[in-house]
Amino acid sequence: MTRTFAPDSLGPVTPLPGQLSLFPSAASPHALPVPSNSSPDPAAAPAVETPAASRRDLRPAAAPRQARLVPADDAAARERALAVALKLYIPSGKGLELTLTDNHYSMISVRRRPDGYRLRLHNMFLGAPPRTVRALARYVVHNDRRASQLLGDYIERHQHVIKRQERKPRQINVRTAGQHHDLQALFDSLNAERFDGQLEARITWGPVTARKPRRSIKMGSFAVEDRMIRIHPVLDQADVPDYFIRWIVFHEMLHGRHDIVRKGPRRIFHTEAFLAEERAYPDFERASAWEKANLDRLLGG
Repeated sequence: MTRTFAPDSLGPVTPLPGQLSLFPSAASPHALPVPSNSSPDPAAAPAVETPAASRRDLRPAAAPRQARLVPADDAAARERALAVALKLYIPSGKGLELTLTDNHYSMISVRRRPDGYRLRLHNMFLGAPPRTVRALARYVVHNDRRASQLLGDYIERHQHVIKRQERKPRQINVRTAGQHHDLQALFDSLNAERFDGQLEARITWGPVTARKPRRSIKMGSFAVEDRMIRIHPVLDQADVPDYFIRWIVFHEMLHGRHDIVRKGPRRIFHTEAFLAEERAYPDFERASAWEKANLDRLLGG
């Protein structure tokens, strides 16, 4: 930023109207000449006016200013600096809630709300260059595709930062036999038919909870860390057909075959190859139709 200062030096004195000045100047046509006892020397060099020194020039030399740099090991200060930098690009009237993590699966997670954004970000972004910070802001606010690609490249270059912590094996209560359906029998049958018996995973019914109406339901899940398939216990009912549960189990088994693909900061669980193999399942259409017809009943518990 350029600042313009008024000159501090004293300039010519301009007389008030009706006054005579003792100092000749162009602004005072009535100025009186000051008599001199010496005759003018025609050979003398013309006088050179030396500009008066300004107050700024008369100040004593001060020590140069020093930039205050954030220490490299001050994570809290770097987190504040990152939050401040991101907020410069957040639309007016919206807030930003930033949380830093050491998650080794999800590098960026955004929840967009009417009043602002909730951002979970890996620690690798501490100290990121301005270009990366701007890409982060564009991704958070606009879900920008080019910004997503830039962030993906940044994550690839910083894979060494991700902590590969070995997780302690969790104590899991494996329960394969339900009241109406045996998950282990379904798993073994599908493994032999569709995976040549090569898929290594365990399967269990999920924990039983109090039945109450819900807005959504997760029929099954596949935990990559311990290769555990969990099936929602609401499916353990006599009127839930066996072919539907087989399809749910088959879907989760596919997660054990198809790797997660990274596309920018996103992780794609259901790739084109995954979906193509699922659609080739013999009971795909029939199971999908049953789900649509009975979803409301399953949601009701």
